Amino acid sequence: MKRFFLCLGIVATFGALGHPSFGGSEGTYGSERTSRSGTISEGKLPTFTLDQAILTALQRNPTLLNAEQEIKRTRGVIIQVRAQALPQINANANFQWIDPNLTGARIFGNTSPTSGFTPSGTAASLMEGLPSQIRDVGTPLAAATPAPVRNVEQSDISYAISVTGTQLIFNGTTFNQIRGTFFQRDSAYFAFRNVLDSLISTVKTQFYQIIVNRELVKVNEENVRLLEAQLKDQQNRFEAGTVPRFNVLQADVQLHNQIPQLITAQNNLRISKLQLAKTLGIYFQPRRGESPPLEVVGEMPYNPRTINLADAIEMGKERRPFLKQARANVLNQLQQVRAAAGQYLPNITTTGGGEWVSSPINSSWHDISKGWTALVQGSLPIWDSGAIAGQVIQQRALFSEAKITYDDDVRQVELEIQTAYSNLQQNEELVRSQEKNVELADEALRLAKARLDAGAGVQLDVLNATVQLLTAQSTRLQALFGYNSSLAEFDRATGAQSTYTEMFANLRPRATTTKTYYTGSAVDAMGEPKETGEERISTTTRRTSSK
Repeated sequence: MKRFFLCLGIVATFGALGHPSFGGSEGTYGSERTSRSGTISEGKLPTFTLDQAILTALQRNPTLLNAEQEIKRTRGVIIQVRAQALPQINANANFQWIDPNLTGARIFGNTSPTSGFTPSGTAASLMEGLPSQIRDVGTPLAAATPAPVRNVEQSDISYAISVTGTQLIFNGTTFNQIRGTFFQRDSAYFAFRNVLDSLISTVKTQFYQIIVNRELVKVNEENVRLLEAQLKDQQNRFEAGTVPRFNVLQADVQLHNQIPQLITAQNNLRISKLQLAKTLGIYFQPRRGESPPLEVVGEMPYNPRTINLADAIEMGKERRPFLKQARANVLNQLQQVRAAAGQYLPNITTTGGGEWVSSPINSSWHDISKGWTALVQGSLPIWDSGAIAGQVIQQRALFSEAKITYDDDVRQVELEIQTAYSNLQQNEELVRSQEKNVELADEALRLAKARLDAGAGVQLDVLNATVQLLTAQSTRLQALFGYNSSLAEFDRATGAQSTYTEMFANLRPRATTTKTYYTGSAVDAMGEPKETGEERISTTTRRTSSK
């Protein structure tokens, strides 16, 4: 025992001495982290093309990163649930030491070595409180000579070690739950794909918003310059006495009416840059001050696309990850129904292992007792007052909700595609109409200036022509932005972002490429062929008439 207490004291001493060194290392880590954060270099203003902006968003956008972590989480769920059907091995050990002074007190309160001794006082009260564990034996025929009884001294140290393994043989829930976790993983992957498509569409829209705001700033600046030149010309004419002061006042009012539109356009440009920077995951830099966080390089494209609406809707149903995620949810709920009903089946497990137990009179490792144990357990619910039936009813209701949600998601996809297609048509018609209108407004402004210079026109004609040119240019730019943003939304609604999806092929489970997730118009929520319209109507009619 002295050796035991000596070892315990040494361990406690080293533990107390090692504590301050741990605190010092923690402080060092904190200072190192601070120094690293302080040495982040702030380079020049970042500039992005459209492709660079999309790639940056795919790497740094928090919504997409969270969706990627959700895939990893579901993989952990698979491992956790699958472990229920695999062998599990556990090792248990216990060590106990009892003071020798307490050992005798625990064994009948220090029994006497002779049978003729009668306890008295405190010892007698202790003896009376203990139940007798020795049966009365009849009086022997001949009195034997009492021999001294030698108590066997028990060891003050006891220990036991066991290694057991458990294996599930059969039940009705675990294997269905395992299959359900695979559908949960597939659902997380399709949710990631859906976030990816939405992110790409958002980046395109915000990128084009910066471009159109930049062009609107240029248009408003050009109009302000024209109005300033017009005001200066009218002031010169007024000083020469050729025009009344009313013309100067009218030109001045028109100029100041145009300046707020320029200020608004400049503010919209700044805000659009801030929104794109947030989507790309760019932090605010104090050294930047009020300067924009980024710049974009590119022009507003216009590439008309010929689209067949029926084909686009069918392609959207087949490729949209939104529908495939709903399909995975339906299949997962089906497995949950089966798992709930599986509780009616028996549950059989087996346990086996080995044990090593110390001797009660000797703590030596060579005197241990060892052996093997085996156990098979089985249980079958006979009467649970409807607890399992209630769970089955709940899961069936959730299964029906998932199928109803899938059907509604199909209609949602159809609505989004048709809405994007209608917006494309509207903006394409606006672009075509405004291209010629800008040319006419520019020519009208030139003629109005020429007539005013020749003395055949009035200043109001020039001002009206300037306003009409600004309106035509702004409308054309908004139409171009609307067409490109509608095209980005159309690509999202039809799932046409395959170019960037291939970048995350390592996250794609193999099961997501099988026919299980075919979501065309010919299949229902379960992926099985649909009934024709006449059959469905006739079936509904028969059910109604039977009622």
